Amino acid sequence: MKVLLVEDNIELREMIAAHLDGCGITVDALATAEEASEALSLATYDILLLDLGLPDGDGLDLIGCIAARPDFHLPIIVITARDALSSRIEGLNAGADDYLVKPFDLAELQARIHAVLRRPGERKSGTLGCGDVTLDIASRAAFVGDQPLDLARREAAMLEELLRAAGRIVVRDVLEERLYSFNEPVTPNAIEAVVSRLRRKLELLGSTTRIQTKRGIGYRIGIEPDQTT
Repeated sequence: MKVLLVEDNIELREMIAAHLDGCGITVDALATAEEASEALSLATYDILLLDLGLPDGDGLDLIGCIAARPDFHLPIIVITARDALSSRIEGLNAGADDYLVKPFDLAELQARIHAVLRRPGERKSGTLGCGDVTLDIASRAAFVGDQPLDLARREAAMLEELLRAAGRIVVRDVLEERLYSFNEPVTPNAIEAVVSRLRRKLELLGSTTRIQTKRGIGYRIGIEPDQTT
């Protein structure tokens, strides 16, 4: 899962980003509406966490721009100090999916993210699987059959992206975008290293599910014999 967080308070921004990162969620944490608009043009996100009082404009304007694009659906949770009923109604009517008033508990924010993404039409819900491998999206718990699969954060993120496209190739550039935030350095062999560790852990538990390498393109997960082409 990849989240775009737009919050101009640096302490709160870093606190939220650190909490979500610890939950296995990739976060691009920005401070302005302009930065957010640029990020949305460059990367794909699963949800937007948006403060309304930004230094270069009102977050409601950004919500309006997103809502005006019929081909582009991005779940939005407003996080703001505006607690008046009229402000909540305005935010929800503008196109936000949820509205959380500061101060809030980080565990509640995490729960609201999963609640929004469980709604019909959203892609980040339930359990993913391929062959004998399953992954619970909310808890990040993975299994080979009934055996727990102990995964580091990026290994779980890699497994999620591959499982969502089970049977289809996920290109390397997409994996880099999904697994790393803008401010994280990506070494030339970073993706290969994550895949290698994930493969090894699957093999140690005797999984019949394989991750195939398509040289120069990307990776695919499936139950057919492992082949490198």
